[in-house]
Amino acid sequence: MPPLYCALRSWGMYAGPLRNAIHRLKYKNDLGLGEALGYHLIQVYEKTQWHTDLIVPVPLSPQRLRERGYNQASLLARPVALYLKIPFSTQALKRVRHTNTQVGLKAFDRVQNVRNAFKASSTFVANKIVLVVDDVATTGSTLQECARALLEAGAKSVYGLTLARATFADENPPSGLTYT
Repeated sequence: MPPLYCALRSWGMYAGPLRNAIHRLKYKNDLGLGEALGYHLIQVYEKTQWHTDLIVPVPLSPQRLRERGYNQASLLARPVALYLKIPFSTQALKRVRHTNTQVGLKAFDRVQNVRNAFKASSTFVANKIVLVVDDVATTGSTLQECARALLEAGAKSVYGLTLARATFADENPPSGLTYT
């Protein structure tokens, strides 16, 4: 099945120093990295021909947000929105059920894990071209489900922007993913 989103771009591969930086941001409370790493997302976005109306981070479940204390995707997305002067919202897209971490799951299990996990607000997204920001994309299943919710709420189209792209050593990348 083709992706519901128009395109997905990432700044780098999920390996080495970039992987370490993402882990520091995500698991070690190194919040200052959000702005520093967000700069790379700005560089990627400026190379695209995308014209977006709204930037939204991939939301965490309330449980995960309480555990971590912050959403790393928001820390990446907010500086992008400020620099590009594009509206930013953490209210436009919500995670409506807690999901297991995607780490270690096979492609099929990732799809099942996030199926129907998101709901978007038509108040925020109707007739908008939405940019969804996250830290890492592997199969694109999270972005696919975010796009489904956004389009169901009336978004015109959806693009994805991540800091890193991970791959499965034993699988081919899913069709529809575009590497930069």
